[in-house]
Amino acid sequence: MIEVKTPGELEAMRAAGLVVARTLAAVRAVAKPGVSTAELDELAEQTIRDAGAVPSFLGYHGFPASICASVNEQIVHGIPAKTQVLADGDIISVDCGAILEGWHGDSAVTLAIGAVSDADLALSAATEAAMWAGIEAVSAGGRLTDISHAVQSAAERAGRDDGVEYGMIVEYGGHGIGRQMHMDPFLPNIGKPGKGPRLKPGMALAIEPMLTGGGGETRELDDGWTVVTADGSRAAHWEHTVAITEDGPWVLTAPEDA
Repeated sequence: MIEVKTPGELEAMRAAGLVVARTLAAVRAVAKPGVSTAELDELAEQTIRDAGAVPSFLGYHGFPASICASVNEQIVHGIPAKTQVLADGDIISVDCGAILEGWHGDSAVTLAIGAVSDADLALSAATEAAMWAGIEAVSAGGRLTDISHAVQSAAERAGRDDGVEYGMIVEYGGHGIGRQMHMDPFLPNIGKPGKGPRLKPGMALAIEPMLTGGGGETRELDDGWTVVTADGSRAAHWEHTVAITEDGPWVLTAPEDA
């Protein structure tokens, strides 16, 4: 069963989503060479708490921080650290969640640090485009894997345009979201259209593709959290929380001016 929210509950999720959007904007503004991922985490936690919200990630199954900060070959779940200092040419995926009055928002961006290679910029752009393609596929009456197929197709199309066979991470994907951060259903980033649950107004999903500049194989580091590319290639991750409405997708974690 996929939780269906009332219009008022979706408005509450939008408020949580705006906290996440403002937090990611604050992190983006200071993510520069010489800044540690621990500093980004401290800023994110303070921004979330100043908004009257609580970080979703802090303490979640024991996770020790308020954001996931995944640098270069790290795909997801990177743990912020004072020793992880950003350098010119890095890319970092920042995943952020906030709980406001019991409702969750969840979003991720990939940021370029200083002068980044054209290949890494293209990788991030391809991942973001795949996310937006998935969002555009959200439709009341459609099927869950319509989103999966749109994400996969956009990633493959970007790869053809860029002359790169991007690796698609299949072990991780999107999910339902509401009063919990991770809820049914799991949303794969690959698949044939027309399968899975039918989408209804009031449902909310986190749509989050992850692509690599190499293969799709992954491994988990000894910290029990950080997932990296097996071949050392770089990775990008983009995510938005999206509500299904009669009028189409509503991006709950989009900035106010978007």
